[in-house]
Amino acid sequence: MSTTRALLLSLASACAACAAGFTADSVRGERLFQSLACIQCHSVGGAGGTTAPDLGRIMDRGFTPASLAATMWNHAPTMWASMRQHQIAAGELDTQGAQDLMAFFYSARFFEQPGDAGRGKRAFKSLGCAGCHGLTQAVNPKAKPVNQWQALADPLALVDAMWNHRAEMQAESAAKRAAPPQLNVQDLTDMLVYLRNLPETRAKTGLFHIEVAGTDQPVFQSAGCAKCHQTVEALADRVKGKTLTEIAVDMWNHGPRMAAAGASAAPLAPGEMQALVSSFWAVKFFEAAGRPAAGSRVFAGKNCATCHNDASSGAPHLPGAGHEFSGAAMVSVLWKHGPDMLDRMKTKGIAWPRFEGAQMADLIAYLNGK
Repeated sequence: MSTTRALLLSLASACAACAAGFTADSVRGERLFQSLACIQCHSVGGAGGTTAPDLGRIMDRGFTPASLAATMWNHAPTMWASMRQHQIAAGELDTQGAQDLMAFFYSARFFEQPGDAGRGKRAFKSLGCAGCHGLTQAVNPKAKPVNQWQALADPLALVDAMWNHRAEMQAESAAKRAAPPQLNVQDLTDMLVYLRNLPETRAKTGLFHIEVAGTDQPVFQSAGCAKCHQTVEALADRVKGKTLTEIAVDMWNHGPRMAAAGASAAPLAPGEMQALVSSFWAVKFFEAAGRPAAGSRVFAGKNCATCHNDASSGAPHLPGAGHEFSGAAMVSVLWKHGPDMLDRMKTKGIAWPRFEGAQMADLIAYLNGK
């Protein structure tokens, strides 16, 4: 099969996957991390190879899917050389597999903002959390100790807990004649870094699973979201680019405003929060939030047009109708076709492109025509 046809099939596959819905699963992603031999060089939390950085050592790195794709793109020639040296076969990675890898990285907190455990410890006390939640023993019989929190391992469970726990917390605060705490993103980020690194909790395995069948979401109506946000798409645009920690803070602080607007702020049944958040958050987060005009300049400045606007080069014409790009799609295309691209670029005397800042997100936005 020609390189052009293979690339076009990859792009068509990505578009079909997007049309069929969006799924990303950290368990599948972890299996891929092992089967693709990433673990022979990289480790996560000390488990794996030592010739490349431990991807689990530094928590809360603040990546986006696009910036992670850019990091992998920049690192690719070195990675391929190391794989050849160690005789490691590349394996297959389609767009779905790349989405699952992104989910695995999300479970390892790649996409959260940086936090500080010392600040988190102080916030946990000053905001009154420690008054009800012990670390290993219950302080308040209605409140689970921290070492039993599923939310420390699963960011969607965190959003669910922040919403469903809010009413009980407000009642406890009223009984003590105290105002319920208002959270900011840095407070919660810091507290999570502190709580996830306790001796009693640091062994918890991160989990992340998203499944989006479409934007026809009954929970959006039954939970009262439509009273203010009108449509799932409108809410999706409003939260585009936010992390789940930011969504959790919004959920916590949003309850009183919902009540004032006459909307229900009742707890959600198991599974409903995951379905709701998946519908308005996932696809927007995993697609790039870049600037098409800036992406056009990246496309020209990185010499992409040298091949992709030249029919004789064998590369598909870009941008092109019917193609849907994302951080995961770029990783998949890089994995499948990057070595051949590198060889072609060397014959033309073109340097391998490196991406900085928001350049990858801008390029993706340009390629998608957004």
